Amino acid sequence: MQFEGIYTPIVTPYHDDFTINEEALAQTVEMLIGAGVHGIIVAGTTGEYYAQSAETRLWLFERVHQLIAARVPMIAGTGDMQTENSIAYAKAAKEIGADALLIATPPYSCPTGRELALHCLAIDRAANLPVMLYNYPGRMGVTMDEECLDRLGRSANFCGIKESSGDINRLHLLARDYPHIGLGCGMDDQALEFFAWGARFWVCAGSNFAPEAHIALYRACAIEGDFTKGRAIMSAMLPLMRVLEQGGKFIQCIKHGLTVRGIPAGPPRRPLHPLNKDDKRALEEVIRTMNTAIKRIEGEAQ
Repeated sequence: MQFEGIYTPIVTPYHDDFTINEEALAQTVEMLIGAGVHGIIVAGTTGEYYAQSAETRLWLFERVHQLIAARVPMIAGTGDMQTENSIAYAKAAKEIGADALLIATPPYSCPTGRELALHCLAIDRAANLPVMLYNYPGRMGVTMDEECLDRLGRSANFCGIKESSGDINRLHLLARDYPHIGLGCGMDDQALEFFAWGARFWVCAGSNFAPEAHIALYRACAIEGDFTKGRAIMSAMLPLMRVLEQGGKFIQCIKHGLTVRGIPAGPPRRPLHPLNKDDKRALEEVIRTMNTAIKRIEGEAQ
């Protein structure tokens, strides 16, 4: 499998009592597919998997798979603190019909490169599905280093990596030394740089509420090879990227952005709390300005 395009790590919409808003979930899936995203990830960071029970996550696997109805690939997140639990999620995802797995570093334990590779390989052996690796040291505590990546070369299933370190040197390393692992952007404010270095996919939380803008940048850079247009689009998107990557209220912003679009995403799971009125107004203004600018850029290019 080759990961190509925009992959949305879908939010989990909640009612105020933290029961899942099934109607909003269905609306989100339809909106994303209608907008043209290339795949949907269930149980990523944006989906708040870390605050969900195993039963809830498995229900989400099955329900989102039904809602997608084979129109785009579904990637199932296996993140957990224990390898055995990640294996169980991977097996369940395969049985449900997931197209691929998202494998992240187990948080808190800080495994070595060898230990992390063995963790990933154990999940791979159990499920035998295409894998998108997820390197996010800011939340997980360690990096998928060269020892880890070298060992994972033993399986062809490791066909992509969502790189969310924010370290530009990691981008250079992956592009030059690991071309057999498909390069994917996981740090939104570096998307242009990733595409310049040959990235073929972008896992972008903001595409939950602004898929058109993210697809526009992907199309300009990865499809058309028009980096002049790409720079203009990225410039229009940067204020939003700064809010999402540097504001410290990442999930809250994503959920409010989707709510502004007309799909009630509800509150984030505690200990997080919704945005205050000032933050909401600021985000809404950034989104309006971005959308206006991108429509103008797209119009000028036609």
